[in-house]
Amino acid sequence: MAKPVYKRVLLKVSGEALAGDKHSGLDFEVIGQVCDILKECLDMGVQVGLVIGGGNFWRGVKDGGGKMERTRADHMGMLATVLNCLAVADVCEQKGIPVRVQTAIEMRAIAEPYIRSRAIRHLEKGRVVIFGCGTGNPFFSTDTAAVLRAAEIGADVILLAKNVDGVYNADPVKDPTAVKYDSISYDDVLAQHLMVMDSTATSLSMDNHIPVLLFALKDPRNIIRALCGEKVGTIVKE
Repeated sequence: MAKPVYKRVLLKVSGEALAGDKHSGLDFEVIGQVCDILKECLDMGVQVGLVIGGGNFWRGVKDGGGKMERTRADHMGMLATVLNCLAVADVCEQKGIPVRVQTAIEMRAIAEPYIRSRAIRHLEKGRVVIFGCGTGNPFFSTDTAAVLRAAEIGADVILLAKNVDGVYNADPVKDPTAVKYDSISYDDVLAQHLMVMDSTATSLSMDNHIPVLLFALKDPRNIIRALCGEKVGTIVKE
C-alpha cells in the first residue's frame, strides 16, 4: 500500500457529487464508493474530517431566487447538508466505519454540536468526523466552512472533490479550448476570478496557508491518489 503524504485531511464533497448522474437527491452507489474510500483512508492511518455540501437538495440563495429572505434560504441550505451528513454516516456505519456527525447549529437529537476539541479527539481515535450545517451562519458557503474546519482541526490539506476535474482558465463546459492548471496560486485564483471556491474560502485558505487540491469525485479513488501525492486535479497553494 502506498504511503500517504498527509496525516490529517479535510475532505469537502459537494452535494451534487453525491447525487451522481441523477443530479438531485442521493445516489447510494456513489455514497457507498466514497465510504469505501474513507475506510481505506483510515486503514492507511489518515485522519479524515468531512464537510458535505447540500446542493443536491437546496442551494441557499440560488434556489431562493430572490423570492426568499437570504438568511432563511441559507438556513434551509444548512439543513440540506444535514440530510447528506446523516446519509453518509449511515452508510459508513453499515460498512463498520467509526463516524460522528457534528453540526454547527445544535440539533442534539440527531447529531453532536460542533466542539473543536471533541472533533479533534474523535479524529485521534480514528473516527471520521462529518461536519454539518456549514459554518452555522448565513452568507457563507460550505466551501468556506470546509476551510474554516480545516484550519480549526489543523488539517494538512483540503481535498475538494467536485464534479469538475481541476481548475481551468475558463469554464470547460462552455469553452472547449479551456486550459487546465496543474498548480496555481491563491493570488492568481482571486485575480482571475476562477471558480475554485468562493473568494471568501480562497482568502481564508491563503491566510492560513492551507493548500487546496481540487479534483473530480467521478472516480472516488482520486481521493487515495491525492493522499499519496500523485498528480490529480489542480493544487492551489502559495
